[in-house]
Amino acid sequence: MSKDTKESLMAWVKDIAIAVIVAVIILQVIRPTIVKEYSMMDTLHENDYLIVSKQAYLFKEPQRGDIIVFDSDLELQNGGHKRLIKRVIGVPGDTVEVKEGDVYLNGGLLDEKYILEQFTSGIVGPLLIPEGKLFVMGDNRQNSADSRDERIGLISYDQVYGEAVIRLFPFDEIGLL
Repeated sequence: MSKDTKESLMAWVKDIAIAVIVAVIILQVIRPTIVKEYSMMDTLHENDYLIVSKQAYLFKEPQRGDIIVFDSDLELQNGGHKRLIKRVIGVPGDTVEVKEGDVYLNGGLLDEKYILEQFTSGIVGPLLIPEGKLFVMGDNRQNSADSRDERIGLISYDQVYGEAVIRLFPFDEIGLL
C-alpha cells in the first residue's frame, strides 16, 4: 500500500470516527421521536417528527404547559414499558380538579386553548400534587391515557425522559412547540 493510499485511508477513518463521536454526543442531548398516537391532537398528530430534549430538566423542573415524554408503567408486547407524550397540567403544590367536563387548577377554571374538544371526561380530585410528581393530560381528552387513568396516575420526575421542543415534520408545521 502506497503512502498516499495509507494517508487517504487514515483520513477516512478519522472522519468516520469524528462523525460517530458527534452522533453519540448529539443523541445524549436530543432524541428524534415520532408521534404514534392521537392523544395530543390537535397540537400533535400521528407521524409528527419531534426533537425531544433529554437534558431539558437538568437545571430546571417541568413547568405547566410543557409537553413531556415519559416512561409509563403500561407494558408493551415485548415486555418493555410504553413511552407516552403528554402536557403538564399540575406541578408540585398545585391542586387539580376535573369535574363536569372542566379542568380546575388551584381553584380556577383552566384556560386550555390547545385541547381538541372543550370537554374533559372523568372526575379527579381536588388532588394536591405532591413534591416530585406531575399531573399530565393529553390534548385530545377523549382519547388519552393520562393522569386521570389509575394505570398512569401521577408521573414521577424520574419517569420523565425529556421535553418535546421542536416539530420537524410535517414541513409546513416546523417550529418550536
